Amino acid sequence: MRKKTAHYVNQFFGGIGGEDKADTPLIVREGAVGPGLLLQELLCESHKVVTTFVCGDNYFNVNCEEVITNICSHILQEHIELLVAGPAFNAGRYGVACAEVAKAVAQNTGIQVITSMYVDNPAVDMYKKHIYIVPSPISAGGMKTAMESLAKVAVKLSERGYLLSAEEDGYIPRGFRLNQVVDKTAAARAVEMLRRRLEGEDFKSEIPVQKYEKIIPAEPIKDLRKACIALITEAGIVPVGNPDKIRHANATNWASYPLKETDHLSAGKYEGVHGGFDSSFANKDPNRVLPVDALRYFEKIGYIDKLYPTYYVTVGNGTSVKNCTRFGSEIAEELVRVGVSGALIPST
Repeated sequence: MRKKTAHYVNQFFGGIGGEDKADTPLIVREGAVGPGLLLQELLCESHKVVTTFVCGDNYFNVNCEEVITNICSHILQEHIELLVAGPAFNAGRYGVACAEVAKAVAQNTGIQVITSMYVDNPAVDMYKKHIYIVPSPISAGGMKTAMESLAKVAVKLSERGYLLSAEEDGYIPRGFRLNQVVDKTAAARAVEMLRRRLEGEDFKSEIPVQKYEKIIPAEPIKDLRKACIALITEAGIVPVGNPDKIRHANATNWASYPLKETDHLSAGKYEGVHGGFDSSFANKDPNRVLPVDALRYFEKIGYIDKLYPTYYVTVGNGTSVKNCTRFGSEIAEELVRVGVSGALIPST
């Protein structure tokens, strides 16, 4: 008996259109559509794509709960056993939609779900602990490769009901440690690993070690009296309302806001959205973590030439090294372009 499978795609891969059709509401189509035709071919005789969900990226992000409710209702009504979403490649909104649909369907229907996207897609860090994500090439030019990997892992998950380690079954590591029965104790394995290392043989640690880039410090500013200094904060100090929707943890974006004609940050106009500390003191006086008043004082007495009229902000709480590296590179590129001499990043 072939297992009933559903496929989620956005407006582009559903054949509706490009960005001009991103507001397209959820459409439920019978059978495989677009890349789903390749998915069906790769799933062979074990599964049948009976439904394709097509939804515009913008529409999903604005009407997330409505779309998910309708998808879950259809899945339960049609007794679908597997949901495949994507591949989303490096498309941010599409990646979030695929991952959120998969997560919600798993939670609300209990069926197996899987998606695929590029490893640096922001949705990977947001959702990898909740769902299985198969790595894909960066763009749709790698559709065949992406779909082959996705279909292979999807069948394993559907037939077993679970997957083995990321290395064995080919999905993006989720940050969990799996308990497995092995022939040797931890002590014996550690001694064997040490022996291999001392003798120059290949060995592999059972615990991934985070590798950090070695950063060479910049040359000191020769004369602060001629320097333009920018303020950068990871403390989440933003205008009230958080206009750029920076997350309180595991941030996926940064923002910039004007400081022109601002001598200090006023309570009631700015707020802290950092989820890792009590921001009530920062809300009473935002200058405690983003010292605009102090920099204006230094500017007034000639200690620095001027404060750059824009500040940059994100939230560092739980944010991945990968995202932090990207934020820093993007902000630095802008500061270099406008000729800023240096940046002050106060402690949270």
